[in-house]
Amino acid sequence: MVFRFMNEMSLNDLKSEISSMFNINAELFSIKYFLPRNKRTLITISNDKDLRRMVNFNANSDTTDIYILKKAENRIIRSVVADSGMLTDANTTSLDTLDEAKRQRLCTDWNRMIAGVGQVFSSPKAFRDALHKYAIANSFMYRFIKNDRSRVTAECTVEGCPWRIHASRSSAKQEFMIKKINDTHTCGKELSKESRRLASQRWVASIIKDKLRETPNYKPMDIANDLQREYGLSLNYSQAWRGKFFAKKELHNSHEEACNQLPWFCERIIETNPGSVALLQTSDDSRFRFFVAFHASLYGFEHGCRPLLFLDDLSLKANKQWKFIVATAVDGENDIYPVAFCVVDSETSENWHWFLVQLKSAFTLSRVITFVSSCQNGLEEELSKVFEDSFHCYSEQCLVQNFRTEMENTWTQEVKDKMVDHLRRAIYACKVDEFNESIENIRIQSKELAEWVLAMKPESWSDAFIKGSRHGHYSSGAAEKFNSWVPTRYEPSVLQIVDILRCKLMELMFSRRESSNTWTEALVPSANQKVQEEMIKARSLGVICSAGSVFEVSDESTNIVNTETRECTCRRWQVTGLPCVHALAVLEQTNQCIYDYCSKYFSTGCYHLAYSLSINPIPDVGRPVCTNLFHAASTWPPRTRRLAGRPKEKPAEPRIVIKRAVHCSKCQGLGHNKQTCKAQI
Repeated sequence: MVFRFMNEMSLNDLKSEISSMFNINAELFSIKYFLPRNKRTLITISNDKDLRRMVNFNANSDTTDIYILKKAENRIIRSVVADSGMLTDANTTSLDTLDEAKRQRLCTDWNRMIAGVGQVFSSPKAFRDALHKYAIANSFMYRFIKNDRSRVTAECTVEGCPWRIHASRSSAKQEFMIKKINDTHTCGKELSKESRRLASQRWVASIIKDKLRETPNYKPMDIANDLQREYGLSLNYSQAWRGKFFAKKELHNSHEEACNQLPWFCERIIETNPGSVALLQTSDDSRFRFFVAFHASLYGFEHGCRPLLFLDDLSLKANKQWKFIVATAVDGENDIYPVAFCVVDSETSENWHWFLVQLKSAFTLSRVITFVSSCQNGLEEELSKVFEDSFHCYSEQCLVQNFRTEMENTWTQEVKDKMVDHLRRAIYACKVDEFNESIENIRIQSKELAEWVLAMKPESWSDAFIKGSRHGHYSSGAAEKFNSWVPTRYEPSVLQIVDILRCKLMELMFSRRESSNTWTEALVPSANQKVQEEMIKARSLGVICSAGSVFEVSDESTNIVNTETRECTCRRWQVTGLPCVHALAVLEQTNQCIYDYCSKYFSTGCYHLAYSLSINPIPDVGRPVCTNLFHAASTWPPRTRRLAGRPKEKPAEPRIVIKRAVHCSKCQGLGHNKQTCKAQI
């Protein structure tokens, strides 16, 4: 069913056509439409001028969706599509149905925030954030029984409801983990008016920040209506207003700092540390990216560290507003070696791509690099675009964490630990048969879990299959290191955080350089100790020379060692970069220098190269920076937060009373009267 939509058509003519098309009374419905690229608010057509405005707004569009709503109800009777001058009937739908579908998708995502016992979080704050969203998705209120840095316990607020959760730091790795949970509710899970308690000011600000950036005139009532429709939360006007206030403050402060302080800081980094890369990219919508790589770190990585980089995205505990994208390497002692980092507002593929492009341009040497990252950030595609010949692996920490969430909640902790041990053996397996043995051990307990492990692409995380070289290092620990560097007693700005990191890197380069000056062995201490321990085992092995550089070594099995290609059939030599026990047996019998057959990245010389350069201080970084005198006058001193309560009034100025001079009637003197006069008359 179609009809012609003429440019000169009036609103009454349009309503008449729609009435005849759908057999409804024109007085019982209204007509609405969405603005181009804005599907948030429906615009009502009330007169001919509104109709012309709709036509002009959609002049460049091939189609225009028009919604026919029954008055006094939030229900779409018909959605009509205007296409090339024609109106066509679309399927009946409902705004309530659309909102409910969106809410269901959101609830599904947030319902997965709490997976069960064994789930690991980066910090208590991360756990509380996940619990907050989980409560909203499941429509219940909770209260904290215990809430500190080491443990968090919460229960349902309804008396008699058994729902309860407890999380604390594990004794082994100090990870914040869910230890107990009773996921049963007997309260009916009704939020009603108490939902306002879940919508804190900062939570509302975090939700609406992106919308506010795109729509600066986002009204508090619209915010309240959107949160009610999308999240099922009932907010009053003041809550929505305060949430908008915090969001605007965060957007304004970040953009102000990026425009006024960070350009100067970039120049100072390059001036004081020649060869460093400091790049700031800003946009009109209050977004910016800030990339930093010091020359000392770049030189040390390229000349003294193995071609292995860990890519992490992390939120610092001191300032959750920003995401830090970090590239870290490892030195010969397997200690973390920061190479470059970038400050962004969110973790997106676009930001990752930009970071990788800047990282590649900062390098001066071309070599094949093995990248290790989380299995959830989807970096493989971006890496292949920028570093064409690189290899990509999943981090052990991420894989183990995901593995724990797939376990059955009914399993005991002992069984879960045993399963994780089998997974780690599969990660460290150098040969295919060792890998298969670990998978079979998992399969005995759970076939589904074994299939999940195989579906996670073992070629991206098991030593038996990966093409890159990790040299026995599987996770970075960047989050713990960076968070330990930045103090949490106050909320530092981006400039302050970056300068804190610079100071820590400067200390790290100096202290490690000084400590390594006392080393006398050819290998770094940790590598030298491993070789010496393996040498004790190697002396009991039998060695048979086959031909030239090929040898046969017997222990529980027979392994073939080729000293020319630096290979052994056990594959540990190739995987770790240090001679395996079989290779050491051959080198010992043939009187060859063991250190000549170790990877150069474990040598003391390479370690010295990694820390040979220094990061120089920036003496005036603490000084307030502003390039505009007018701006300086308006923003300094910084605004402080208004105290709670009514402002105290200043006390009234004391009244100054001018006393009249007193004259004595006896002697005509001043300062006394005749009663106190002592003059003799």
